[in-house]
Amino acid sequence: MAHPHEHSHGNIHTPRSNHNNAFVIGIGLNITFVAVEVFYGLMANSSALLADAGHNTSDVLSLIFAWGAIWLATKKPKGRYTYGFKKTTILISVLNAFLLFGAVIAIGWDAIAKLINPEPVAGTYVMIVAGIGVIINTITAFMFLKGQKDDLNIKGAFLHMAADAGVSLGVVISGLLILKTGLQWIDPMMSFIIILVILWGTWKLFAESIRLALDAVPKNIDLEEVKASILNHHEVEAIHDLHIWAMSTSENALSAHLIAPNSNQDKLLNDIQNIVSKQYNIKYLTIQIEKDNSQLNCLELKT
Repeated sequence: MAHPHEHSHGNIHTPRSNHNNAFVIGIGLNITFVAVEVFYGLMANSSALLADAGHNTSDVLSLIFAWGAIWLATKKPKGRYTYGFKKTTILISVLNAFLLFGAVIAIGWDAIAKLINPEPVAGTYVMIVAGIGVIINTITAFMFLKGQKDDLNIKGAFLHMAADAGVSLGVVISGLLILKTGLQWIDPMMSFIIILVILWGTWKLFAESIRLALDAVPKNIDLEEVKASILNHHEVEAIHDLHIWAMSTSENALSAHLIAPNSNQDKLLNDIQNIVSKQYNIKYLTIQIEKDNSQLNCLELKT
């Protein structure tokens, strides 16, 4: 029989970013490109080019914030912050989504003005500068390709850069069409296409970030499947108060009460730990084993 409220503490798992070089290179390349886009966007009088510059500016900020949040998540817990600062990765994802929504408003405002009062656009400048953007954003996106399935911030960086590559390609196409047809409305219309692309990726990022901020079960984990896996253990008769939530954009936690009256508690805890950590990548596990509904024996494990 386990002693009441016995706790076993493993090494605290802190996330380490393997993307420092990607962040440094990506931020540097995109800051340089934004400056080039603004300069030639004004020279060419292109709302599509300026729109892409605005979008890339928000992406530079998102890369900086994401990098900072991942760094904060590695800091050891102290004082009142007993879990450390892991949740900053989720909060930054929400902030990045709002930055992109703000960029959409600015882009739309400029495009509407250009539709009402069309102005000549230098298509050659647009194609050359945006073509450079295709290359830069594709390179940056590939640097975040590895790991984007395991971390919402890394995924956000990857999606932003991949979308930017597509958006820049769209701007190249608009410049070519303007040269061939002379139709100036193509430029602001391409801005609206850019808006749709940004909104599509941003809304999914925003929705998932809000869900994690509200401690919802992460979308890559099936609550009922986890419950069934635990109940499948021959010593577990019932389970209640099962909770799964995100500690950060890359780490998840679980707590549950198990009714296991005839269990070998040490072995049972080890078995459950293996189930949830290996099958569902849940790093923080707190299990309360009860002989019946009134007895509370609390044991904690961390992997």
